[in-house]
Amino acid sequence: MSSVNIQTEKKFSLQTFFFQWEWLLLLIFVMINIINAHLSPYYLNTFTLLDATMGFLDKAFIALPMAFVIIFGDIDISVGSTVALSSVVMAVLYNAGVPMYLAMLACLSVGLICGFINGILIVKFKELSAIIVTLSTMILYRGIAYIILENQAAGGFPQWFSFLGWGYIKGIPFILALFAVTALVFAFLLHKTTFGRKVYAIGNNAVASRFSGVKVDKMKVIVFTLTGFMTAVASLFLTSKMGSTRPNIASGYELDAIAMVVLGGVSTSGGKGRMIGVILSIFIVGLLRYGLGLINVSSQIVLIIIGLLLIVSVMISSLNIRMGKSKE
Repeated sequence: MSSVNIQTEKKFSLQTFFFQWEWLLLLIFVMINIINAHLSPYYLNTFTLLDATMGFLDKAFIALPMAFVIIFGDIDISVGSTVALSSVVMAVLYNAGVPMYLAMLACLSVGLICGFINGILIVKFKELSAIIVTLSTMILYRGIAYIILENQAAGGFPQWFSFLGWGYIKGIPFILALFAVTALVFAFLLHKTTFGRKVYAIGNNAVASRFSGVKVDKMKVIVFTLTGFMTAVASLFLTSKMGSTRPNIASGYELDAIAMVVLGGVSTSGGKGRMIGVILSIFIVGLLRYGLGLINVSSQIVLIIIGLLLIVSVMISSLNIRMGKSKE
């Protein structure tokens, strides 16, 4: 009887390696820095660039778990409302006399609960898509924030709380240092653990994963709960930077986080994407806005540029998928 050898690993291809989306992102990142430096003499300053990260890295804490959600083939558009509700609850509790550290724990707990509710609803009502479920909770969470605080502002936080958003550790912004550690943890979780392999498997084929013994529902609840928790972390940083809060804060945060993930090469159809691409896209979008802001380019023009980048990324991703299928 003749034996059959089954090849389980793909051969390394130099061409495939260098035609990955992350290399194009790296090129875009370099080009944006060159253009920004040409447009403004104040751009290429180490201290200024480090300070610039304080302006956009709060959204990055949402983009990291959002990558897991989109690799599933799902989406979460309630994150902006979760930021607002978590922040409002923290401010109201603190102003009612609750110690600040307990109010911060309440903020994190609210985000955790909101994410858990999203996950439970999605797995219990499978006939509803994630976008419908999270659209509903987006309205719900924002509505609760308005009921609690109406259209007023709340603040008066202790002075040390501003360290989260504006503090430094040996010359490096605290938010940048914490993001670097968090990004490494999420990258390790996605690419080097069984948990990450299950995320990819579910994104490629949830039905096959279920029959293979993967607890798909449990995985989804965990990932959406994690997203809610990280959204509350972003809420802490945003509130710290602002020094106060209102029910309408973080409007559009969900679109920014999704844009960062999709631009990073994560496929909206699920099962594809890497954390390095998401991290690169976070800094591409953030530094693009910062650099153009130095020369007073309107926010509408910046949105158009980011939108064009997203269209290009989706087109290239679709072409890669079609080319891959044509070779099979």
